[in-house]
Amino acid sequence: MQRIRLRYTKRGRLRFTSHRDFQRAFERALRRAEVPMAYSAGFTPHPKVSYANAAPTGTGSEAEYLEIQLAERRDPAPLRELLNVSLPDGLDIVDAVEAHTSGLADRLEASVWEIRLDGVEVEEARRAVETFLAADEVPVERRTKSGMRTFDARGAVASLEAAAYAGDRPGGGACAILRLVVRHLTPAVRPDDVLSGLRAVADLAPPVPAAVTRLAQGPLDEETGAVTDPLAPDRDAAPAAPSTAAG
Repeated sequence: MQRIRLRYTKRGRLRFTSHRDFQRAFERALRRAEVPMAYSAGFTPHPKVSYANAAPTGTGSEAEYLEIQLAERRDPAPLRELLNVSLPDGLDIVDAVEAHTSGLADRLEASVWEIRLDGVEVEEARRAVETFLAADEVPVERRTKSGMRTFDARGAVASLEAAAYAGDRPGGGACAILRLVVRHLTPAVRPDDVLSGLRAVADLAPPVPAAVTRLAQGPLDEETGAVTDPLAPDRDAAPAAPSTAAG
């Protein structure tokens, strides 16, 4: 049995797909691509797919991860291409490696998020960020399956900064960008929780809904604040290719 780890994206309109919608689309792509999946035992066998820390519905992502188990060995690169042909545009497999280590989910320690705030001046955003970071605690409320919960949005934020949006925007106007690194804690702190905290402590209230994209997730280097590639240990542990040099 072989395990393959995949990094995929959620772009454009596909950011509004739920995790369950993605699961259905991905399992359909597995069938279309004729991937030799391993299946669970029991009366209703399911393909062995492990999803790790999916982004909330409505957020884009450049760094979602999953693992599949195969009944027959396959080269990860051609497998990635076959799956991309079968997936809708916006759901794209951008990396595939054979698993040579355990604990992929444990390596997803933090995420890098980008939040676009249309209609917000960058100086207003910077003042709000300074107020948020200066607070020892920023309590926010969110409705969960078990009812309303209150938790600290500040403690999970490893870094937060504001900058002016550098891209072209139809109609122009003010636009600020927040870049933040959020630790994966329990309960999970999401980008909308940080926005709720900014509203609570600094009255930052964008006039239109924020556009949120996960740029990366993986191990967090506490010294530098960098979030590194969670698939790197598998690449590092891969057996060296046999030499083809003439003797």
